[in-house]
Amino acid sequence: MLFKLKRLKIMTIKEIEKEIIEEFEIFGDDWESKYEHIIDLGKSLPLINLNLKTNDRIIKGCQSNVWLNTDLINDKILYTADSDAIITKGMIALMVRVLSNQKAEDIVKADMDFINQIGLKEHLSPTRANGLLSMINEMKKEALKRI
Repeated sequence: MLFKLKRLKIMTIKEIEKEIIEEFEIFGDDWESKYEHIIDLGKSLPLINLNLKTNDRIIKGCQSNVWLNTDLINDKILYTADSDAIITKGMIALMVRVLSNQKAEDIVKADMDFINQIGLKEHLSPTRANGLLSMINEMKKEALKRI
């Protein structure tokens, strides 16, 4: 029996953002369910290698510890990350999902407007909102180094 392998479509940042917006629309205005979804996303984040959880990989500006590792493979940036807080881990999982496996130029240019469209920014405490901004800035800074 022959099986045809489906060619995996590489999605653009905008396509991934659209997919996330549609996911969050399912929950309507139920922020308890949205937070549960964010936590689940964090649980599904691939584990970062323990030897990469070093002080130089901690994102400054986050209330919790967030480790970010960046690799360049075949002209694409690959991020791996972890956090010691469940909501924060979910937030970095969202950022990794959107920006990983993309070209550095596209990451630097990404407007990340999906954050506003899903209402996340307005439902975060000021310290978590600052942490989210720090995550995005660090990921873009790492991409900029590779242009």
